[in-house]
Amino acid sequence: MKKLIPLVLAITLIASCSKDEPITPAPQPVDAAFSNPNIGGANEQNQVYIDLSTGTETTVQRDSWDLRFYNGSSFQVGINYSVYMACTALETTNLNEVSSTTVADLQTSVAVGTFDASNTAYVDDFDGDVSNTAIATISANDDDNKVYLINLGYYVGTETPAAGSVAATGDARGWKKIRILKRNNAYLLQYADLDDTSFQEVTIAKNNDYNFTFFSLSQNQTVTVSPTKQDWDICFTVFTNEIPSYGTYGYIDFVLSNNLQAVQAYQVNTTDFDFEAFTANNILQANFVATQRAIGSGWRVGGGPGTTPHVKDDVFYILKDIQGNYYKLKFLTLTDTNGVRGNTQFQYKLL
Repeated sequence: MKKLIPLVLAITLIASCSKDEPITPAPQPVDAAFSNPNIGGANEQNQVYIDLSTGTETTVQRDSWDLRFYNGSSFQVGINYSVYMACTALETTNLNEVSSTTVADLQTSVAVGTFDASNTAYVDDFDGDVSNTAIATISANDDDNKVYLINLGYYVGTETPAAGSVAATGDARGWKKIRILKRNNAYLLQYADLDDTSFQEVTIAKNNDYNFTFFSLSQNQTVTVSPTKQDWDICFTVFTNEIPSYGTYGYIDFVLSNNLQAVQAYQVNTTDFDFEAFTANNILQANFVATQRAIGSGWRVGGGPGTTPHVKDDVFYILKDIQGNYYKLKFLTLTDTNGVRGNTQFQYKLL
């Protein structure tokens, strides 16, 4: 299990040390904790990555990046789901052939929340399957790599909404055209504004310490977003999800699991088990869900006519991390005492 030293090895280490040498104990997984992730209030400006075993929280503003380049064996590129980005391939491999005039007819449809079931093609896989991104797998054959029209979504909102509401979206971030090529074991990104007649170019190397390398088109550089791939379990974020038969839709108060590092979870109803009484003996391996939406929005009610946003008090979650630690996790709040969203608290306990 995570960061535990087996007894025999521990005895060997102690025996090998002189009496004058201090022994640093191995870090132990957090046994139980309450967490108040810094989501950011009603604008929910932050993505918050949490490592349950250490209690470590990593926070980043969610409009600080645009593209994420997969560091695994395949060549996949994703878009920023937290600001409602969307994209589509064009019928050209020449960036200079694309302008605001040539793509004008596409701009109303290449967007999130159009209530068109077909617009799921413009975003990445909801469950976190990296082989199913809106941008096709980058080919070793340059002629196969098309130019993409990129809807950059929205800046983080700045308005102060009524209690219980959110202002997740601000001004539109505009459009870009991009093309991505494969160069040995690296990506070559080419990008420009729609009416530019030249483009910028940058090589993005793979870094096996992370699931993805993130890039900001506005800053013209890679940026640090997530922790190293084995150092987070869940992420609180705004998310581009799907309403079946109605296409993409923006969800707030969403929780993603680190599915690329085998983090899994499942929901438990309190009619079946009490949270406090649940033990490791009650874990059902067959119930684990291996997608990034294993928790998702299932822990809360978003509100609506006659219903205020609130946490579901009749469910909790069992989570298995990459090291094989098991946790039970229960959400306690969705708002603060004044009804302001983006103020979640949850508790968890090592099983």
